[in-house]
Amino acid sequence: MSTPVWITATPPATHGELHIGHLAGPYVAADVLTRYLRAEGEAVRFTTGTADHASSVEVRALRHHRKPEEVAEGYRAAITADWLRSGVEFDHIVRPRRDKGYGRWVQDLFARLFAQGVIAPRTRLLPYCEPCDRWLHGAHATGTCPHCGAVSDGGMCHECARPNDGGDLIAARCALCDTPAVARRCRRLYVPLEPFRETLAEYWATAGLPPRLAALCESLVEDGLPDIAVGHPAEWGLPVPVEGFPDHRIDGCFEAAAMHLFGYDVKGPLPRRAIHFCGFGHSFCHAVLLPVLLLAQDIKLPQDFNVNESYVIEEGVQEGNVWALDLLTEYGSDTLRRHVLQARPLGRRTVFHRERLAAARRELDENWNSWLSRLFAAVREECAGLAPQALPGGTGWEILERRLHRGVDDLREAYGPDAFDPRRAVAVLDEMVRSAADFGHVNAHERCRPSTSCRHLPALAAQLAFASALSAWSRPVMPEGADRLAAALQVAPGRPVDWHALTAPLPGTRLAPPSGPVFGF
Repeated sequence: MSTPVWITATPPATHGELHIGHLAGPYVAADVLTRYLRAEGEAVRFTTGTADHASSVEVRALRHHRKPEEVAEGYRAAITADWLRSGVEFDHIVRPRRDKGYGRWVQDLFARLFAQGVIAPRTRLLPYCEPCDRWLHGAHATGTCPHCGAVSDGGMCHECARPNDGGDLIAARCALCDTPAVARRCRRLYVPLEPFRETLAEYWATAGLPPRLAALCESLVEDGLPDIAVGHPAEWGLPVPVEGFPDHRIDGCFEAAAMHLFGYDVKGPLPRRAIHFCGFGHSFCHAVLLPVLLLAQDIKLPQDFNVNESYVIEEGVQEGNVWALDLLTEYGSDTLRRHVLQARPLGRRTVFHRERLAAARRELDENWNSWLSRLFAAVREECAGLAPQALPGGTGWEILERRLHRGVDDLREAYGPDAFDPRRAVAVLDEMVRSAADFGHVNAHERCRPSTSCRHLPALAAQLAFASALSAWSRPVMPEGADRLAAALQVAPGRPVDWHALTAPLPGTRLAPPSGPVFGF
């Protein structure tokens, strides 16, 4: 087994369930790339985790008078169930409160970096809520980002992805009682980024950053790389393993970066390539803090980034209508996956429109499933349900075959890591299916010609060849339906996306079409 490609997706905070915007962000797209590479025979390790110690978990617990561990555990179970139902299959989901040795591993890394001088104490202003008698860090504080003017929590602005130190959050207020915060001096632990200026700049120059992420990194360098707080006075989270900070907890962003390393296990052989999927609002952790943790350990790793913008819920849509669980129950994983890939917010925000999700289901029903239904019915009526004793052919087959060969080249480019574009892959697959359906309609009339018997069988064999290929070519996008199609044709699932898949089942093979739709339901 060769050294694997390492694919990561942002660990979500366990303060709520996944909604469709999360699936439209890193998770389904990362799964598409993982499935494609595995079908190609590549070794892949696909990891994430759940950010159980995020400050937002504690805030939700305080609002609802619950224990933070109860909130984290409940939503962690819901999130992992949503991933499973949507066909997102990780090799390792780090569970901070369950994985054996995780807490000690993160604390040992923190202590080692402190001993090396990578982490150092600083005294800075931090918002404090007097009525709550609580330091306001992370989601405990709300105010205005000092960099872009957007509404922001303490620590990180999810609009511009730049960090703030809490004390420079404009008009900071307590997220729980909405009282204006008082700025107090607080001694905390920081990672000063300025000593990593040259190595980070070199790293970013070779990483092939998307333009908006490159602009963020360059502006950080131009403005002077900041010191990043990696510990806070708090009650929730992993205790800081450094003397002099008895009531401090490790920051959630530091822990998320460390979580990726734990999920891969940096003690083993390094991956030959790492590909990170994240929303822009979380990109600082992936593109800045994670590389610093690696560089501090003398680990240089080629890394690429697939960064999405926000998938905005349109005005008037109730929150209950966008939860991943509800939509997966109503539409199924095939429909939801192809929809979020088509609507994937790259370079700009996109807006969720429920009618476009319904249109994705209509596309599967009216084109994909209707063509397959006609094909299986024709094989049943004309060949007693057996693959015909004929080579692929029919009127227009040579033209269609050339188009399919060109199409699979487009698919391979769209699925591949260098030009990854799952939206293009969906469009190519739709075009292929429509072309195959047209071919089937044209050649169906061969059965009406009395001059030559069995003239229609080559066209059936040709369509079965494409159906066999479709079970391989569509699997990264819609694995559930693709595997149903492979089972119906008695062909192996998970084959490579190449032109060799364009082969009909062996003559005489008894087909086993499902009783319902192949793709979606």
